[in-house]
Amino acid sequence: MNTRKHLWAGAVAAMVSKTFLAPLERLKLEYTVRGEQRNLLVVAKSIATTQGLTGFWKGNLLNVLRTAPFKAVNFCAYDTYRKQLLRIAGNQEATNFERFVAGAAAGITATVLCLPLDTIRTKLVARGGETLGGIAGAFRYMIQNEGLLSLYKGLVPSIASMALSGAVFYGVYDILKSSYLHTPEGRKRLKDMKQQGQEINALDRLELGPIRTLMYGAIAGACTEVATYPFEVVRRQLQMQMGKNKLNAIAMGFNIIERGGIPALYAGLLPSLLQVLPSASISYFVYECMKIVLKVE
Repeated sequence: MNTRKHLWAGAVAAMVSKTFLAPLERLKLEYTVRGEQRNLLVVAKSIATTQGLTGFWKGNLLNVLRTAPFKAVNFCAYDTYRKQLLRIAGNQEATNFERFVAGAAAGITATVLCLPLDTIRTKLVARGGETLGGIAGAFRYMIQNEGLLSLYKGLVPSIASMALSGAVFYGVYDILKSSYLHTPEGRKRLKDMKQQGQEINALDRLELGPIRTLMYGAIAGACTEVATYPFEVVRRQLQMQMGKNKLNAIAMGFNIIERGGIPALYAGLLPSLLQVLPSASISYFVYECMKIVLKVE
């Protein structure tokens, strides 16, 4: 497996999807970080009025810088772990359990490597973040005032969330993909692709075709978001804690429930889903296309 090309495919997928969907990501952060209670349209109008259209892309550069390496590592790690499990088991095709294990391991790997950038981004978009002086300023502030470990605030819930996220996302997508490719239509498509070889373009060389690639990516993304969203809410709140008396992940979870009940763990789920569905679709679609263009094995 060409690791460098694999990483590039994942990075490009992240850059395209995140930049295209940055406005929805910004709305999601308003709910999860600032505890916004107003409806979606009112919040969007407020951002446009106070910050202009560019306000919807606030923090996008850092988001891309965080997400590109994260997705690159995540996609590459998943394929690497899955192939290693196949080699160990001596099977031609991964079992559902192996897909979930590989996905979970990929999520953990990417989280440990990339969490500091996510913590800095959260600090920048929170109240008072404008005064920190950008990425470098926020980094210096956190190191000087909160210590190096502050960059890993929420590491435990992040690992738990991304292990589950990777397991569900890759597991669901691969199960859907495998199920289709074992149907008569899927087998015929693979046979036709093999016969035509390099004569067809990149889109036609997608094993699932463009529509199914987008659709299965969206389904996998939706399943993942519903399963992991409470971890996301807890992690964001942990990252925003100030002072000495800080709660751990479990205590923060109970604190959120005490203040707003179980629904508080899903605050902002709707705008998050509106962002995740196209994001998962686009990222998987671009990733699969880039693997074809870069001839990733």
